[in-house]
Amino acid sequence: MEFRTIVDLPKGLAVEHDEPIMLLGSCFSDNIGERLRRALFRVDVNPFGTLYNPASIAAAVRRLMENRPYSEAELFEFGGMWHSFDHHSKFSCADRSMALQKINARYEGGVQFLKTARWLIVTFGTAYAYCLSDTGAVAGNCHKMPASCFSRRLLPQRDIVDNWLATLACLHEWNPELKAIFTVSPIRHLADGAHGNQLSKSTLLLAIDELSRHAEWISYFPAFEIVMDELRDYRFYAADMVHPSDVAVDYVMERFSEACFSESARKSAKECERFFKLASHRPLSADPSVVSALREKTRQSAFSLLEKMPYLRFVLKELFGDELFDI
Repeated sequence: MEFRTIVDLPKGLAVEHDEPIMLLGSCFSDNIGERLRRALFRVDVNPFGTLYNPASIAAAVRRLMENRPYSEAELFEFGGMWHSFDHHSKFSCADRSMALQKINARYEGGVQFLKTARWLIVTFGTAYAYCLSDTGAVAGNCHKMPASCFSRRLLPQRDIVDNWLATLACLHEWNPELKAIFTVSPIRHLADGAHGNQLSKSTLLLAIDELSRHAEWISYFPAFEIVMDELRDYRFYAADMVHPSDVAVDYVMERFSEACFSESARKSAKECERFFKLASHRPLSADPSVVSALREKTRQSAFSLLEKMPYLRFVLKELFGDELFDI
């Protein structure tokens, strides 16, 4: 007997191990992106930082396609720090030029990455958005400014669909090889209230359902349903009882691999995960002979990987540096 509800997975997806993947959206994107990175996929995760609502994520995609770096005029000062409403607070700095430098460094890398990416994974977190009271523009991050600076509203399903259909049409013209996978974060936004959270998630699910029926290259992965149904137990949550635990995220990643990776990509990912653990290991002993032996073992494993997967050269250098492998 099966004592849980098994969620049906999408069919027809075949992400290859050598295909670049950009991830945008909520902190669930960060979690999945980190696991893809451990499997040595070439990924770019949230070049604007974590974004939650569909309007801000769509705006980020459009800005990347414009290839228009940010200017100082687009930053504002609050609380002794310079911020951007388009970016997460991790880009904020006390020095205006430093904040701009951080923003544009990630931005320029994101532009180049999206242009050659083969997959875009978008995770919607909430359908609620905070709009600036003076302009009506949607803020990607409020940076702890007073509530009086914003008005909060639930984005209508129709607005989300129309916005993203236009964005995806431009994106497909800009990068015809790109395919999109949408998902809804299983992280509940209980600040909206239990009922408000359900309204929000339902709005996102309905919007994505319409988007995924629009074109064959747009798909949906049921991360939300997997956590809500297959993992319907608080033991799969972190201490705050809101965020999924590491075990839960690992399970969702397994189901994502099952649904979205090609068979060869799954095999390559498993081998690369073993290498990542080896390369990340730090010996307990400071004995030079022990350190040297581990270093040599790691180098030989890297060379072995490169013989089978030469496309990993860039990823290995990016993660571990030239000095470690001399490759």
